[in-house]
Amino acid sequence: MTLADQRIGFIGGGAMAEALAGGLVAAGVAPSLILASDVEAARREQLASALGVGTTDDNARVARESDVVVIAVKPGVVEAALAGSSGGAAQGRPLWISIAAGVPLARLARSLPAQARIVRAMPNTPALVRAGATALCGNAAVGPGDLAVARELFEGVGVVWLATREEQLDAVTGLSGSGPAYVFAMLEALGAAGERMGLPRAAADRLALQTVYGAAKLALETSRSPEALRKQVSSPGGTTLAGLERLEALGFAAAIDAAVEAATRRSRALGKQA
Repeated sequence: MTLADQRIGFIGGGAMAEALAGGLVAAGVAPSLILASDVEAARREQLASALGVGTTDDNARVARESDVVVIAVKPGVVEAALAGSSGGAAQGRPLWISIAAGVPLARLARSLPAQARIVRAMPNTPALVRAGATALCGNAAVGPGDLAVARELFEGVGVVWLATREEQLDAVTGLSGSGPAYVFAMLEALGAAGERMGLPRAAADRLALQTVYGAAKLALETSRSPEALRKQVSSPGGTTLAGLERLEALGFAAAIDAAVEAATRRSRALGKQA
């Protein structure tokens, strides 16, 4: 079973839904097989114009006419969005995939039919440019074929990792979910530091962006670990080592570790409130 064989629906037509639908179309899924609902007419018009997919303001229609439904609404409106919509689904259908941040499988199950097949996904914002990192976890009703379909969906906008248990999604949130913001903060700091050292701010920002992009690309496309790559450019007595030693003295690694831990703990707390 592949996505090319499925009718795919989106409840919620925001930026992430548009990115996922765009990834599907780019991968060869016919726009006629995609249906998205949204309360805002402007979003429906944008999706139809940009991707050629079907749109509606009726969530129940999406559930009724789809083999796979992506729940792509804000966490606070999940219940309202699903109210009445799941009743139109056929027995054992569809496969439900949620990208509502922090909403656990148990909470999703309360708004869906008994024995619903539910996959919870934690993508991050670089999925908007098809460079995302997504983790997946399914409930007990989900089978290998369901996970394969979910994986194919998110591989259209980046890389995918299958979690072995739902609790791991909190750590994923702390690392890759919140991680882009840590990188943006570093980019801000690099640009400001370059300006303080005498560079025009526009040049400093451009150099910082390309440096982070290039370093990540190098790490992704070589077989060498980040540690090995760091050591490769850290010549004794050189400029890079001088900078790294200062970062170490100021607790750079400890600060990153604390940031990931804080975001993970917050994700756990939000999940318990759900």
